[in-house]
Amino acid sequence: MKIINFLRNWTLIIAILAGVFGYFIYVNIPFLDGTHEFAYNAIKITQPILIFSMLFLTFCKVNPKRLRFCRWHLWLLLFQALSFSLLAGLFLLLPLGNHGVLIEGAMICLICPTATAGAVITKKLGGNVTHITTYTILINLVTAILIPAFVPLIHPESSMSLFTSATLILGKVFPLLLFPLLLAFLVRYLFPKLHLLFYRNQEVAFYLWAVALALAMAITTRSIVHTKVPISTQLWLVVVSLVCCVLQFYLGRKVGFNYHDKVAAGQSLGQKNTVLAIWMGYTFFSPITSLVGGFYSIWHNVINTMQLYEYRKKKEKG
Repeated sequence: MKIINFLRNWTLIIAILAGVFGYFIYVNIPFLDGTHEFAYNAIKITQPILIFSMLFLTFCKVNPKRLRFCRWHLWLLLFQALSFSLLAGLFLLLPLGNHGVLIEGAMICLICPTATAGAVITKKLGGNVTHITTYTILINLVTAILIPAFVPLIHPESSMSLFTSATLILGKVFPLLLFPLLLAFLVRYLFPKLHLLFYRNQEVAFYLWAVALALAMAITTRSIVHTKVPISTQLWLVVVSLVCCVLQFYLGRKVGFNYHDKVAAGQSLGQKNTVLAIWMGYTFFSPITSLVGGFYSIWHNVINTMQLYEYRKKKEKG
């Protein structure tokens, strides 16, 4: 039990190190040289499956009758949608050169949906789990619409029209973010016994997340090794992820405070599905932008640790 608790408490660090060191060990084994392209393509196929599975298991906990829309949902959705759209406009209008990846990195951080574990942290902090669950569903829908709408403009494909490109991206993003929810609801009503099985085995989602994060960090490491982007720009991407993380936690709590729901609102905007962010980075944007997802994962976990510490301290004082 001590080993399991240790692994759970340090899963973030273990997954990151496994991904980084696993990549370097793998590429330095001579007789595996011919498998690199196959492994890369295999991970590109596996990642969406893992993300889909995590979302499905998470949504199996959701009771549709308990979902509630709040006014702060609208303000946070507007912030994420407008900030993403404005940065996309900035990218298109200004000659940014290498600095364009910084704008892309910020876009990923700002539009990325709420983490599947957001409800867990919200509950530990005494927040409203129903409200953050509702927001998670809403922001998944918004992300599924905005990514296909703007990515073809930022990274146009010379071999196809904007509409064709947008349709292909929609075919990747929309099912990944929304089908898990629909499938979870269908299983709930059509196969209650099967739904109960998924409901009782929520721990599986945690292990899927660990595997997905390790694979995502391996891909991020690959992008860093092979990129021609200057080191200074890469370091600025790290700064961008930190600024976006702190800003979103602050704004979320600020807006939520006005509606007496600062914990749920803060976690909804600040705690991100970083595995999805990394996947979006190397799939739709410049591959090096996957770096922001990896570091955002660190920053939001640091903030969550600080919040949990302060919350426990306050409870002990009575």
